Amino acid sequence: MSTVSTSLIATEGLTRDFGGLRAVDHVDFSLEKGEVRAVIGPNGAGKTTFVSLLCGRIPPSEGRIRYEGRDITRLPAHRRVALGIAYTFQITSIFANLTLFDNVALPAQKHLSLHHPGGSIRDYGMAALERVGLADRAEEQAGNLSYGHQRLLEIAMGLAIHPRLLILDEPTQGLAEGEIARFEALVREVAQESTVLLIEHNMDVVMNLASRITVLNFGAILAEGTPEEIRANEAVQAAYLGG
Repeated sequence: MSTVSTSLIATEGLTRDFGGLRAVDHVDFSLEKGEVRAVIGPNGAGKTTFVSLLCGRIPPSEGRIRYEGRDITRLPAHRRVALGIAYTFQITSIFANLTLFDNVALPAQKHLSLHHPGGSIRDYGMAALERVGLADRAEEQAGNLSYGHQRLLEIAMGLAIHPRLLILDEPTQGLAEGEIARFEALVREVAQESTVLLIEHNMDVVMNLASRITVLNFGAILAEGTPEEIRANEAVQAAYLGG
């Protein structure tokens, strides 16, 4: 597969098998720098497995992953984080017994040690919490947050490393309507400096935010295009949109 020079991350024949189940099936994918891309599809389509391959949580069975032209297929997850790839999980992975600030201080400290020695962990951590609207709760225990606010805290943890690629897996799950509006504003702000890859079931959010959409079905790409093109795609309507 050939990719244009603006590709931030791209896959060639990316495949993942779990026993006899093929969760991701020879996916060729290219994400351009500065894009907000949504990945959608039915439950079990392979979306979370696909982004888990991108961030290094699991290895592929076949295929390659390139990040800014560099082959990172076998690079472990922590090395990908150091390159600026941040991933928020479908199920929250906060440190429930720590304060909100301590949750963001850990990734901020790692980022500063690698890229800005001597930088202020306090400033970086509080800035990340401010961006998601949780700065006034910095000293609260994270486990006391509502599920929706835990999702926002996890996004703040990703933002604390100043990612070049921010992967968000079901970020609006558990958010109230007003919080979703704030989340959309946050993504538009983040997209000024980072590339965003979004897995999301809320189609209003997808259509509002994404410049392009990739539709997965049975582990393979069913369609790609603008929101308007995806809305009008009969195969997508049959497989996912129900219209």
